[in-house]
Amino acid sequence: MNSQSSARGWVVTFAGTGINLALGVLYSWSVIAKSLTNDWGWTASKASLPYAVACGVFAIVMVFAGRAQDKVGPRIVATLGGVCAGTGLIISSFASEASILPIVIGFGLLVGSGMGLGYASATPPAVKWFPPHKKGMITGLVVAGFGLASVYISPLTNTLLKTFGINKSFLTLGIAFFITIVLLSQLLKNPPAGYVPANMPKPAGSAKNISQKYEYEWHEMLRTPQFYLLWLMYAFASFAGLMIIGHMAKISTLQLPGVELGFILVAILAVGNAGGRIVAGLVSDKLGRTRTMLLVFISQAAVLLLFSRFSTTALLILGAAAVGFNYGANLSLFPSATADFFGTKNLGVNYGLVFTAWGVGGVFGGMVAGKIVDITASYNMAFAAAAVLCLCASGLTFVTKAPKIIVVTQAIPSTVNPLNKE
Repeated sequence: MNSQSSARGWVVTFAGTGINLALGVLYSWSVIAKSLTNDWGWTASKASLPYAVACGVFAIVMVFAGRAQDKVGPRIVATLGGVCAGTGLIISSFASEASILPIVIGFGLLVGSGMGLGYASATPPAVKWFPPHKKGMITGLVVAGFGLASVYISPLTNTLLKTFGINKSFLTLGIAFFITIVLLSQLLKNPPAGYVPANMPKPAGSAKNISQKYEYEWHEMLRTPQFYLLWLMYAFASFAGLMIIGHMAKISTLQLPGVELGFILVAILAVGNAGGRIVAGLVSDKLGRTRTMLLVFISQAAVLLLFSRFSTTALLILGAAAVGFNYGANLSLFPSATADFFGTKNLGVNYGLVFTAWGVGGVFGGMVAGKIVDITASYNMAFAAAAVLCLCASGLTFVTKAPKIIVVTQAIPSTVNPLNKE
């Protein structure tokens, strides 16, 4: 890989990070939801609905967006994502105390679609510019943008809400993110055909007996047990993390009444979120994906079991950072594991299918937590349920192994399908 190719790879990587920094508006929802409940009198479950819809749509669109960017390239798909996200926020600005529909359509459907289109297009092209031993690091850097977004979006949104109110805040964010995402999308590009990164390890074996990994098509991946194991672990872990992220401002109000920490805690959680993505990517390149997952799941379960006892500012800050770190680690580990298990050629659509687990976790994490707090005026039961799911995910790591490497010789076409091998 010459210096120009190396530089191009880093341009694509940081453009993807920038796009995710804008798309991470999802993680500021707890600040918006708090304003909807306080200023417009919405219930917690009602204020959770647009967030839950956005999570579900995000995950579903990721499948089709991943397939599209595999076929037509990331630039076009990410540009469409910017148009959807910006337009959706602008439509949300037409909501009122009595009308939730503009936010469900705007934030839930359109912003959710924009996130799916943009997020699906950011990581695959970046990973393809670098050798496999840097896969975790590059993935971590790109997806860190999404997690880190709340560091600036939360205080910005909080300021906009206090200064201009809910409607104009949506409008301002929509215009800003429309322009930002569309411009950065023009920098996304896949490597040329036949491109080989520098420092690629030499294939094992002789010229007549080469060991290489098979590139799975999406329908072949669905016929492997590894897909379903990854999916379940991802769903369980996402439920826990997204439950806290979507309700952090409200949780702080209940556990530390009279202290205004909502948007600060969301920002702290975001720092942990971004840090977890980068650190987990680096660690898993050395330790292995599933071993790193085990550590993350156990750590998250422990934090959640203790979270109801965090009744001081210092403890809430530490708890938010820890939950964010562990949650963010998943967003680095699972795309890297998908690439390890099933190859990078069809990573867009393959990870899109794995990512539907995140959508399920997001929908049920946010909605279940909202219902629980409406009924019990406490998140204790939600914390306990999420911790149990994390423990279940940790158990699954012991039976999740990568598919066996397929041995291909010159006498066997490279398109051999290992799923049909006798």
